[in-house]
This record gives sequence, structure tokens and C-alpha cells, in this order.
Amino acid sequence: MPRAVAERGDVVPVLAEVFRSHGFDGASLAVITEHTGLGKGSLYNFFPRGKDEMAEAVLDEVDAWFQANVNRPLRGSEPAAARLDRMFDEVETYFRSGRRICLFGAFALGLERDRFADRVRAYFTDWVDSLAGALSDAGHGRQSRPLAEEVVAGIQGALVLARALDDPDSFTRILTRLRRAVADSTQSRA
Repeated sequence: MPRAVAERGDVVPVLAEVFRSHGFDGASLAVITEHTGLGKGSLYNFFPRGKDEMAEAVLDEVDAWFQANVNRPLRGSEPAAARLDRMFDEVETYFRSGRRICLFGAFALGLERDRFADRVRAYFTDWVDSLAGALSDAGHGRQSRPLAEEVVAGIQGALVLARALDDPDSFTRILTRLRRAVADSTQSRA
């Protein structure tokens, strides 16, 4: 059912859900107009460069959320254990306990990968770097980056598995194990 949209900012969250549901290639203009309730003219008024600009706006919004709620807090001044706990809480909330896919992950795997490669790479690099910094602050030393890569890969894999099995609870179980593994290894280093 179309939602009422008054400004460009109103349409971006709707576009995000369209891309999550249909993928970039499956999000035809007909599908987008159906979900946004906007005609082609209105869409091109908001996004003159078409679907690529729509996807860029969605990626901008997702990236801004991750910067504010995950990456900056990971680099913050709170104790490392608190920063790590917050990351797991925010990630679980954002991905709706495994019910929402990662658009950057989806774009990394789809045919649109090359089109958005720099954006996708920057998103994952920043997350791994921010997490590695917090893990380093927690005493992981040279193991910080490999552990950060393992955690981010585990989260992304859990999202794929939850979707493939239609079992969002598997995401929560895996996230809980990742959180526990990080906490246990952090405590053992303290």
C-alpha cells in the first residue's frame, strides 16, 4: 500500500525497503512508484539521475545511521567493553533481530556491486576499522583486526542465514554467541 510522501527525505526509507525486498535490479520504476505512491515525474523531481541516485540516497542514509550509532561510538571514549556492547545492541536493533537485510551486503553480492563498489568497500572498511580500534582498546593487540573482520563477517553471515532459513532467531543466536565470544576474550585480557 503506498505511503504518503511529501519530501525527498520521506521517500528514502520507503526506497530502502523496496531495495531490500526486490534488490536493486528488481526494483523497477513500476515497483518503486507502487510502493512510494509517487508518479515518475515526482520521482525524477526528487532523484533526477533516476534509480542510481535513489540507491545512493538510501546508502547515504544507512551509512549515516551506522556512523552515528555504530562507528563513532566504537571510536568514543567510553570503556571499550561498553562500546562493544553498544555495537551489538545497535546492530541487533537496526537489523531488527535478523528480519532486515543489510543493503550494503546485498549490494556487495548483486549485479550492482561494481556500480557501488567504493561505497560498499568504505562502509565495511569503516566498520571493521572502528571495531578493531575498540578491540585494541580492550587489549586484543594484534588480534584486533582479525577479530573485527570475524565479527563483521559473522554478523553479515548471520543475516544471510536468517534470510535463507526464514529463521530470524538464528541471527539473534549467532549475534549472542559473537557478543559472548568478544566479551569473554576481552575479560580474559583484562
